[in-house]
Amino acid sequence: MLFVWFFLGLALLFVGGEFLVRGAVGLAHRFRIPPMVIGLTIVGFGTSTPELLVALQAALGGAPDVAVGNVVGSNIANVLLILGVSAVIAPVPVPFASVRADMAVMIGATLVLWVMMLGGLISHVEGALLVLALAVYLWRSLAGGAHAPEEPAHEVSSPWLAGLAMLGGLAGLMLGARFLVDSASEMARAVGVSEAVIGLTIVAIGTSLPELATSLIAALRGNSAIALGNVLGSNIFNIFGILGVTATIHPVPVDGRFPAFDLPFALAAALALVSLSYLHDRVSRGAGAAFLVAYLGYTLWIGL
Repeated sequence: MLFVWFFLGLALLFVGGEFLVRGAVGLAHRFRIPPMVIGLTIVGFGTSTPELLVALQAALGGAPDVAVGNVVGSNIANVLLILGVSAVIAPVPVPFASVRADMAVMIGATLVLWVMMLGGLISHVEGALLVLALAVYLWRSLAGGAHAPEEPAHEVSSPWLAGLAMLGGLAGLMLGARFLVDSASEMARAVGVSEAVIGLTIVAIGTSLPELATSLIAALRGNSAIALGNVLGSNIFNIFGILGVTATIHPVPVDGRFPAFDLPFALAAALALVSLSYLHDRVSRGAGAAFLVAYLGYTLWIGL
């Protein structure tokens, strides 16, 4: 029965990703909003919902390391795993001139979080500041992009249908990720895999499955702007939105390992993406493979 839930979860992820991408592209065309902006905001934020739920439950349940680790680990996975897999399938254009502002926000958010972590606690006030930064970023993205379409717009059958497709796709992604993570965890326990390894691998990657499924579908459909925007938007939302909302509700203690190793690694991954964008305007198949090797090395290191 576990295998049934596992494959049902997998199917829901990719069906949900297909509907989400179709709806997002439809809305982008209908309202003349660049697909990159849709990816950065609605898609990127929407696919981060699992991380938000996990972080809130962990912080309120007295497990702050899970909340912080989930956010930092997801940001690492978004760049190295998700963009890596997407680029291996098809090179992902990363036009520096178009995304440099969003990349600057991603790097800046990571640095700000690093400074907050050095204090050993993300306080109520710091959480509120992160949420405020998210609101400013969201306003800037929508206001600045609404009048600069990246490709000719065309009418879709109905913006309401596109919106429903996006909502249905998000629901499928959430449900599919839950089925997949729960069934995989049970199968791992059945063969004697430790709880620690399950947490570091299946659960951590599991909350990034919506981003992975969405980016894969977008890459296969040739909507690279949605795939890239999904990763950048998710990384920004993870810091500003997830840790911001969580800390605003309940201060989040931070273990010293995060500012010492994990967050610097996340920053290095983000800077590698910026470098590829600046030098080559894309993530090639070779660079994608290198991202995957780096992610495998990281997971093996933290699992030792």
